[in-house]
Amino acid sequence: MDIIRLIAAVLLPPLGVFLQVGFGGAFWLNILLTLLGYIPGIIHAVWIIARR
Repeated sequence: MDIIRLIAAVLLPPLGVFLQVGFGGAFWLNILLTLLGYIPGIIHAVWIIARR
């Protein structure tokens, strides 16, 4: 299942975070980071998935 989350994190970072933690603070932070820049959103999403 983690491989699916990682693929989702690269294609659409908020989706990968949502699949991992749901609608939490990390999800909204990832949306903000993705809007500010796609690469920070990907880095944050992969970090959230790898951490849990």
